Amino acid sequence: MASKLFVGNLPRSVADNALAEFVTNAGFNVASAVVIRDKMTGDSKGFGFVELAEGEDLQRAIAGLNGQALEGRPLTV
Repeated sequence: MASKLFVGNLPRSVADNALAEFVTNAGFNVASAVVIRDKMTGDSKGFGFVELAEGEDLQRAIAGLNGQALEGRPLTV
């Protein structure tokens, strides 16, 4: 069963692919990554969701990613 993580405090400049790449570089297999955007302006709302691939340990991912800096901002996972 795949696991979905909430990722908060994202820099406004981060796109879906950059979020996926960041989590992949941290050692996790990513099935999908989505940065939530304002429907009217298209601007990032500063949070998103990352779906981990089958077999990934959710607790290990949370521990490994929470507090990590992305473009100078500590993430909340």
